[in-house]
Amino acid sequence: MTTPVIDNVGVAAPGEASSPPARDKRQAAMPFILVAVLIDMVSIGIIIPVLPALVGSLTGSQADHAFWLGVVSFAFGIANFFGAPILGALSDRYGRRPVLLLGFCGLAFTFFATAWSRTLGMLIVVRLLGGGLQANAAVANAYVADISAPADRAKRFGMLGAMFGIGFILGPAMGGVLGAIDLHLPFFVAGTFALVNLLYGCFVLPESLPVDRRRAFTWSSANPITSLKALAKLKGVGRLVGVIACTGLAQGVLYNSWVLYATFKFGWDSSANGWSLAAIGVVSVFVQGYLLGKLLKKFPPPRLAVFGLISSMLAYALWGAAVAGWMMYAVIFANVLGFTVNSSIQSIVSSAADDRSQGRTLGSVSALNSLTAVIGPLIATPLLVMVSHLPQGHWAIGAPLYCGALLQAMALFLAWTHFRRMGAPHAVVASPGTS
Repeated sequence: MTTPVIDNVGVAAPGEASSPPARDKRQAAMPFILVAVLIDMVSIGIIIPVLPALVGSLTGSQADHAFWLGVVSFAFGIANFFGAPILGALSDRYGRRPVLLLGFCGLAFTFFATAWSRTLGMLIVVRLLGGGLQANAAVANAYVADISAPADRAKRFGMLGAMFGIGFILGPAMGGVLGAIDLHLPFFVAGTFALVNLLYGCFVLPESLPVDRRRAFTWSSANPITSLKALAKLKGVGRLVGVIACTGLAQGVLYNSWVLYATFKFGWDSSANGWSLAAIGVVSVFVQGYLLGKLLKKFPPPRLAVFGLISSMLAYALWGAAVAGWMMYAVIFANVLGFTVNSSIQSIVSSAADDRSQGRTLGSVSALNSLTAVIGPLIATPLLVMVSHLPQGHWAIGAPLYCGALLQAMALFLAWTHFRRMGAPHAVVASPGTS
């Protein structure tokens, strides 16, 4: 399905034409990055159910709580928006491993410093620094693209997504339990996990990008605006940039409102919120680690992305309309196809880029997701403040999730029109079923 890429010194880049020893080495690297991502996501997942409570401990009312949580989330997102494309381009120049190690260091610093934060100002500064140093997801995706043929990428991105899911099973559940003991304890544990990952990266994790496939670093290519324009110009991408933006924005609204929404509407504590996030992780692992490979044998990534967007749109609306906590779980387990969207879109975008630009391209995707993470709190926070005075169980508390459903509907329209314009020959891009 792909043509070997010839680099500027005349050597065929590892891919379909690689020798057996090189191919074995590349395939053997996949378990290494899966372990690294798992440890990374467990450490991140631990703090999700307790970070809102930590912010709340530094504020005096529900309205202030919602506002300052939005500011803290904004700080991380804006720093990551500028940092992710730079780190992605650096990984194209110096390799994936050193940039991942930098990210692990950044996470460890962020978690320990957050645990020691006693003022909102200090917390915001810490999140700014952490966001600027953290591009692990983008670099991990580039790592997988390095070691995978285009036809295998959707399935392997699904495997990576499964590790994210396992992290979101173990992390939030641990965070909820630890947070009930002491609000700062989960951050110390998360920092320890990040240090474990740093040691794992130093002594075990191999490099995935050969020297002959690296490209020079330029500040212009690392500029987030320039990188987003380049992403939109890739053949076969086009309106998918809008799809990534809308789905990322919907997820940003969801992530920034889930805990407070459930707290305001159902009276959930950090433990209950942790278990609900763990449930999301269970479904994610099942879908991306097992079901996605089977679905991709029957449906190409574009069609699967459309089905997933329909499922996500309905799920957001139903979450917002839920009148009892158990309904949140029912929708989580029903939204199976919604967990296939990111892997499907990511495989299409990755296959549109050449082997020497995976870091920059997926760094651009990460920058776009970071931009939505910046805008997400700006949408979720006013909506949460607006409904914070309503009595528990009121239907209007679901306003942020209704907004997410609208954004998913916009993504669905853009994806459907894009794939129709591309036509049937492009509808099977990167489909494992065609290999």
